[in-house]
Amino acid sequence: MATKNDKYEKLKKIRDELLEFKASPLYEYRTRNKYFPVIGEGSHDASIMFVGEAPGQTEAKTGRSFCGAAGKFLDELIASIGLKREDVYITNMVKDRPPENRDPTPEEIALYAPFLDRQVQIIQPKVIATLGRHSMNYVMQRYDLDLELEPISKIHGKTFETAYFDEDHGSHPVTIITLYHPAAALYNGGMRETLITDFHILKKFA
Repeated sequence: MATKNDKYEKLKKIRDELLEFKASPLYEYRTRNKYFPVIGEGSHDASIMFVGEAPGQTEAKTGRSFCGAAGKFLDELIASIGLKREDVYITNMVKDRPPENRDPTPEEIALYAPFLDRQVQIIQPKVIATLGRHSMNYVMQRYDLDLELEPISKIHGKTFETAYFDEDHGSHPVTIITLYHPAAALYNGGMRETLITDFHILKKFA
């Protein structure tokens, strides 16, 4: 069983690698704008891990996950299931901000995905809750749920049982829950109620 110190050291190693991640096409954009990579934050023993898509400008300026308007709504959603931000772990699939908040490219997803895979293995969550279609597509394909994959409009708020494997601890059961990105509620008021309803599924894991 990994200790808190083991987990901290392994996550710190990810942070250090990302700070010098010159292989990424986003590295030059980050350094030119004095942005930070956004690694993730929260409990290293969290049962629930939220995976967004890529940092926005506020996140890139501070190095913190979901700290803008969408993050404020995410905090409300987490509170609605009786938890606080520090009880869960929040990260993104891509750790650097794409220019003009565009969607991450397949190349960028492929480059950053191994860091997310390592975070899952270190934290060992019982639930991975995807936020938005890009993280949903990656996580479901990564954890052998390709045949269950449909547009997010059809499978938001659904749960899928699967497992992940790591060399140190073997196979771990994990539940994938597909959710809309909280930013969707900022532009579409109806999405707010949908997200609140979908979040109730997480209550039994809280």
